[in-house]
Amino acid sequence: MDALAGYGVDDAMGVTRFTVEAGAIRTDMLDEVGLRRWVDGCDPVTGERRGRDLPSADADLILDGTINAPKSYSIAALINPDLAAEFEALQDRLRDRILTTWQRELNARRGAGGRIREPLHRIEVVELQHRRSRALDPHIHRHLWLNVKVLGQDGKWSNVDSRVAMKLHTLINAEGELAARTDPEWVHALARHGYTLNADGEIGELAHAVRPLSRRSTQIEANRATLLAAWRRDHPGQQPSPDQLHQLDRLAWAKARPNKPRDIDETSWERLITDELHAIDPTLTHSRPGVTPHPFPLEELDLDLLAARATVEADTRATACGGRFSMVDLRAGATRALAASGVVAARAALQQTIDQITRRAQQMTVDLLPEEARRPTHVKAYMAADTAALKLELAARLDALTCAGVPVEEAEIADAADGVLRKDVELDQLQVGAAAAIAGTDRLVSITGPAGAGKTTMLRVARSVLARHGRRMVVVAPTKKAASVAGRELGTTASSLHALLADYGYRWSRDAAGAETWTRVAAGDLDPTTGYVYEGPRRFPLAAGDRVVVDEAGMVDLHTANALTTVAADTGAGIVMVGDQLQARPVGHSGAMAALTRRATAVVELTAVHRFRDPDYAALTLRMREPASKEAALTVAAELDQRGLIHRVADHVQARDVMVEAYFRWTREHHRIALVTSTNDEADAINEVIQQRRVDTGDLTLDRIAVGQGEQRLLEGDVVQTRRNDRTADVENRAVWTIRHITPHSLELVSLGDSADIRTVTLDYAAQHMHLAYASTVHGIQGETTHASIVGPGVDASGLYVGMTRGRTHNEALAIAGTAPAARDRIADSMLRGIPEVSIDDSIRAAHTELSRAARPPAPTPPTDRARASDQVPDDDSAGAVFVSRVALDDATDWLQTTWNALLDLDARIASDAATRHGRAATTDDPLREARAELADRYQARSREYPSLVRAYDEAQRDRVAVTERRIGADLQIADPNAPFSAHGMSTTSLRR
Repeated sequence: MDALAGYGVDDAMGVTRFTVEAGAIRTDMLDEVGLRRWVDGCDPVTGERRGRDLPSADADLILDGTINAPKSYSIAALINPDLAAEFEALQDRLRDRILTTWQRELNARRGAGGRIREPLHRIEVVELQHRRSRALDPHIHRHLWLNVKVLGQDGKWSNVDSRVAMKLHTLINAEGELAARTDPEWVHALARHGYTLNADGEIGELAHAVRPLSRRSTQIEANRATLLAAWRRDHPGQQPSPDQLHQLDRLAWAKARPNKPRDIDETSWERLITDELHAIDPTLTHSRPGVTPHPFPLEELDLDLLAARATVEADTRATACGGRFSMVDLRAGATRALAASGVVAARAALQQTIDQITRRAQQMTVDLLPEEARRPTHVKAYMAADTAALKLELAARLDALTCAGVPVEEAEIADAADGVLRKDVELDQLQVGAAAAIAGTDRLVSITGPAGAGKTTMLRVARSVLARHGRRMVVVAPTKKAASVAGRELGTTASSLHALLADYGYRWSRDAAGAETWTRVAAGDLDPTTGYVYEGPRRFPLAAGDRVVVDEAGMVDLHTANALTTVAADTGAGIVMVGDQLQARPVGHSGAMAALTRRATAVVELTAVHRFRDPDYAALTLRMREPASKEAALTVAAELDQRGLIHRVADHVQARDVMVEAYFRWTREHHRIALVTSTNDEADAINEVIQQRRVDTGDLTLDRIAVGQGEQRLLEGDVVQTRRNDRTADVENRAVWTIRHITPHSLELVSLGDSADIRTVTLDYAAQHMHLAYASTVHGIQGETTHASIVGPGVDASGLYVGMTRGRTHNEALAIAGTAPAARDRIADSMLRGIPEVSIDDSIRAAHTELSRAARPPAPTPPTDRARASDQVPDDDSAGAVFVSRVALDDATDWLQTTWNALLDLDARIASDAATRHGRAATTDDPLREARAELADRYQARSREYPSLVRAYDEAQRDRVAVTERRIGADLQIADPNAPFSAHGMSTTSLRR
């Protein structure tokens, strides 16, 4: 609370609070006292608590949404006062859009277990405006603090449904992109000053200055990390206050910019940045002649193409969810597609187009829950039709390949092992079984196992046995790096899986919508890639009985697996997938190895772990790999903590410091260490801090400098990673090297694992495809073995497992938490995985589970102001009318409402049951799911009948009114044949009479 108040209240006026009620926005100011009360869930004026107090240390207080824009916008605002005002106005318009979207789209929860979705009447948001980044570089941005206390339409204060808020954020981000690129006032303001937006959304005339200015920011970050580490050493057990952090920021600034004052006012700061921009490009601060913008006409948009792009984006973001995405995701994709189209128009004028794109995109999807028409829009219950078709096609091809065989005799395996393995290496029983299956005749074989289970050792033996029988074993891997590792360990040539598929005529690219497309060139046809006639496979001639062994098979995506099954069907070869589907996933859609494993007639799961020196830790990693429940994960986390392998930190900055210190501690002893991060940005930050520390200590010099990806500084002695396969240089994607020498034309690299392995790459390659690699994400470290490993906070289950199994002697996980129990809980949460969504049925079950956890609208009810009808049959005047009594209608309504609540109860029980079986699919005879399905079918049937029931009741009511009117009319005509009568009632004249 102290940190928030100190951070938020920068002046005597306080901060602005925005209150949104039914779409209307009003503002007032909060001082420090009011802000403290407000953040704590109380009325800022009276201090009265809003709703229930949530005393848990993990309870949400605020949700922070940040309005960011391309950095070139901040540069433009710095050098041009008119653009500064226009940029602020642009952010104001975007802020208002976000606020009204939150109030309209978010919800609270009501009822037992929070099953009922309650729309919001009121939300409150505090806005903080900043002109600089923490490193004091120009970065105009705003923080929108959404208070979790919201007022429902029922007049009750409670907490916002934060799960929905997080899932809605992809749409909020898309709104930001749309505003930045299509807002007419902003685009025309830029044009007046000679600026245009490029394809990336940056101001094209200023984009070249962004990275050089950011590199200074990187230097400041490195200095700040060093200063903060020194402060913590001088103040053990303490945390710096906001004022102290600000002082450290300015010290880092001054250290990075020699001869600059430590305390600067606004004018001095602007002058410093302007001087730096002038040094980057003297023309940046010059005035420019105006230009005429040429937006793309809205009426000429190809809506089908934009819908395809929206679907592709939603599908790309859905790889972690088995390909499932929500209507919110689809709307976000439509918004981003329109943002990049080149149109310029007011936001209100674009909504109809966004809706049209979304509807067309929805036609390109498969609805996994068609019977749940009233589901919340954030539930991921759609799948791209192409992805669904790909899953079905792969399943059908694997089914066609399934053919049982027999393994070779174990005695032959033992004899081959004696010939190819060292005397001190023996296969355990499961390894023997795996080698026998691979060398046998089953068409599909799956060998699964944890990290360090000795899979490559077993493959060497299987290869020897196959060779004895005149059968070839072709070893491939999803990446060239993994193939090189496999080939080195097996003592044979291995290649990437894509190289094998290319040899068999497969080509892949992206279509106009950005979707991955695969085609196959037939022998004798002109190859569009090379321009020559394709003559068929040459590098990998396969015959019936041969084995294609895919190492690290858990990283094979569906497209690649589908092509491989076609090659196997054409050649008669068998497929062996060796790997661990619980480690790093592929870049595309996962599930290929799991799909094969379900159909393989020979499946062996290795369980012994041979990598670690401590056998007890080896056993612990097996339990960490796939805990059965949260309780099991907590037990594993407790044992890790007892071993001193959980390191508790206060925040991401301290986590970064710990990882940097660990790097230097282990490398001083000439040991290799893996630093595993949750994001590439975090890895980049750690990499640059380590590099700067090495420069400061004299371990690296600035005598020769090369430029890497994103203009990253590369020095002789740096550890780097190549990020693209290059045949000419013979380097692989994600291979790790040390820069041995930098020349005016090239860089000489030495493999980190083999000092005799030397490569040379061009400066152009380095600038586009090389970056620092002291730390990396899980994909960068997959397949590596080191002395030690440190896993940063925020990784997922595969990242934690892979990271904690890289080090032979030491593995450690960092957790951001205030207490030891909270740290164990964080690590336990990281271990938990969702149930793999291999088939369409798996995805349908997962969608049902997600739906069961979501708050739902209450059951529909008919209008309550109708008069109760008589239970007696009408008289002869209404003969033949369909009659439904109000009692029958009430009974139907009560049944629907009761059944709806029963379905919500069953959903909650199913979700709870799924949590206890975490990571394992439900059995086919699950009684809860069967009961839910049966009741849902009855509910759907009665729901379909209900409108007819209401119509019949209304018709009966209208018939009764008509009969009554005729009777009254007849009576009036008898009393006075000339009296006027209206169908809407008696006239004034008749009333007087």
